[in-house]
Amino acid sequence: MLLSQALFAAFFRLQGRASPWQAAGAWWTVWGTLVDVGCLTCLFFLTRRENLRIRDLLGPLPRWLVPKGIACFLLIFPFSCWEDPWPVGSSTTPGRRLSHRRNLGRHLPLWGVLYSLLIWWPIWSVTEEFTYQGYLASRFAALSRHRWVPYCLVGFWWALQHSFIPFVPDLRLVLYRFLAFVPGVLVFLVVYLRTRRLAPLIVAHWMMDLSAAVMTLSF
Repeated sequence: MLLSQALFAAFFRLQGRASPWQAAGAWWTVWGTLVDVGCLTCLFFLTRRENLRIRDLLGPLPRWLVPKGIACFLLIFPFSCWEDPWPVGSSTTPGRRLSHRRNLGRHLPLWGVLYSLLIWWPIWSVTEEFTYQGYLASRFAALSRHRWVPYCLVGFWWALQHSFIPFVPDLRLVLYRFLAFVPGVLVFLVVYLRTRRLAPLIVAHWMMDLSAAVMTLSF
């Protein structure tokens, strides 16, 4: 994530933007796909070592997939509602002070908005679920034979990930985002480790990520 944001920041710096890192942060629903490509590439090689396909991580498709996905969304979403609570960058002058509340009110060109609303979230949600649950959580649970291991290890890194979407160099904000996402990712893990059904959680994740894209963009 840092590398993807840095690539966009380098591009904006070449354009002469005054705050290229902040400008790149607003594009997290675009450069996020670069993160997905990296994760899916890793999964491709890791699953091939086990004589599996990435598709095998999905598991069986249950009956009533969409209703079950909506039910998962209604269960998990209340644990995932959050908003960055304070402006970041208090050391800057008042005229340049920015509120990095997950870049609420992001202004992107039309193609960036369309990409965020049509392409980013279907890929991002699937990649997250395949990486953290279909691959990591299931293997940590099997290898350790204790469910607390995936809850601690996967839950920690999955929650921490959200502190970098986008990354703002403010320790308070990083810590707040981490703590804010811990309940949501733990509920995701509880549902998956009890049901071993990934598809309904992908549907729920789709709804959450689409909501995040819509709520943070300025039309």
